Amino acid sequence: MEKHSIIIAIDGYSSCGKSTMAKDLARRIGYIYIDSGAMYRAVTLYCLDNNLINDGKVDIQSLAGEMKNIHITFATNPTTGKQETYLNGKCVEQEIRTMRVSSCVSLVSQIDFVRQALVAQQRQLGNDKGIVMDGRDIGTAVFPDAELKIFVTASARTRAERRAAEMQAAGENADIDAIERNIAMRDQMDMTRVISPLRKAQDAIELDNSHMTIAEQNAWLEARYNETITRLQQQ
Repeated sequence: MEKHSIIIAIDGYSSCGKSTMAKDLARRIGYIYIDSGAMYRAVTLYCLDNNLINDGKVDIQSLAGEMKNIHITFATNPTTGKQETYLNGKCVEQEIRTMRVSSCVSLVSQIDFVRQALVAQQRQLGNDKGIVMDGRDIGTAVFPDAELKIFVTASARTRAERRAAEMQAAGENADIDAIERNIAMRDQMDMTRVISPLRKAQDAIELDNSHMTIAEQNAWLEARYNETITRLQQQ
């Protein structure tokens, strides 16, 4: 029996480990992984580097004119085998993960024309299915008909500790309390924005991974994938 190719949408709060889960699953099942959050981070980095964000406000008019000059692509690092984000041909994978970008990304991601442009790109990437995409609105706005939707959550403190560990591993200083405040602020902005607010899709399966190891959450996710494939094959 031929195996179905599906779209897997993984949404949830910031720093829940969505990207790690999605990358691992895509690698194991031979799917393409798309980090939608990296796309918004790349636009944010462009804004910061071009002085389009000042005093916590985005220069909306200038950004609208600059969107045509913002080109985001993904490529696999041949040495590490990991997918990396490129902004206008330059690898920015490390830069987009800094607190400098994290503290401003919610300002950019709530802008309607930014979301419209990136959602259009994301939908195009999913035309042939066989993808795993994570973000805030994948199952609700980008792919509302995705065959498998997951909504990931964890306590703010747990997420701050995980983010701090990532930063420290990259050689950056990490203030857990400051990171937790940033996470709480991003949660509030993501849930209350007018355009595609963060929310769990009605048909999404919730996963609270606060007390799960990476291996446990990977096994849980792969089991949900196998269940979905089995169900589709039986229809």
